[in-house]
Amino acid sequence: MNYAQIRSLDLSNGEGIGVALFVQGCHFHCPNCFNPETWDFNGGKEWTEEVKNKFLELANRPYIKRISILGGEPLAEENLDDVLDLVNRIRLSSPKKSVWLYTGFTYEEIMKYEYGTSYINNVNCEALRQAIFCQCDVLVDGKYIDSKRDLTLQYRGSDNQRLIDIQRSLQKGEIVLWQV
Repeated sequence: MNYAQIRSLDLSNGEGIGVALFVQGCHFHCPNCFNPETWDFNGGKEWTEEVKNKFLELANRPYIKRISILGGEPLAEENLDDVLDLVNRIRLSSPKKSVWLYTGFTYEEIMKYEYGTSYINNVNCEALRQAIFCQCDVLVDGKYIDSKRDLTLQYRGSDNQRLIDIQRSLQKGEIVLWQV
């Protein structure tokens, strides 16, 4: 995996003071995307063990309350293994910190996979997406749609995107929107 940027102090991609990782690579190519420079999977810098450890050090600072993973597309097939490893390591080292995941996939698309179905070609990707998703706290879902752009929205760019409380949604078996 490559990454486009690490923000050691981030105030715009989730509640409170956080750190943010912008992964490199996206297949969606939303018109007027906020981060088109992150589309190329070969762009950015290499995500090495050293970089990952530095990111985890930044995330572990006591005043950091949130870790945001966005991009690019964190749930693109090319990024899944490294993003899953990262969220697992975050949960081990910083279990009380909130993890926000920004993706062009919707909640429904992530959750559609059921073990035992005939979607054999996509089983690994879908299972990895769900494994990442289940380790996170807030999902900002859906592609950016320029015609639905709304600058008054908090933490998202277009009004089709939702802020979903992942853990409460999983517990209730239905989408629960995140509340401040």
